Amino acid sequence: MHLPDDDDWLLIERRAIGDRIRVRRIRLDLTQEQVFLAARIARSSYQEIETGVSDARISTLMKIARVLGVHVTDLLRS
Repeated sequence: MHLPDDDDWLLIERRAIGDRIRVRRIRLDLTQEQVFLAARIARSSYQEIETGVSDARISTLMKIARVLGVHVTDLLRS
């Protein structure tokens, strides 16, 4: 099995997760602030996750998913 030598694929996946979070948030007519406050996570952490800048702990993704009314796997699968 051949794996890429760089982390481009990881960046692409993080951005895709962030995109799924953002799309769901907008469909629910929620602001970023409403989501990060309800999920009880820091503003900067939430913004970094939604933009795909940083990795998120699974527990953090679970909190976000709960606020958005989806299962965490819905945020992870393409």
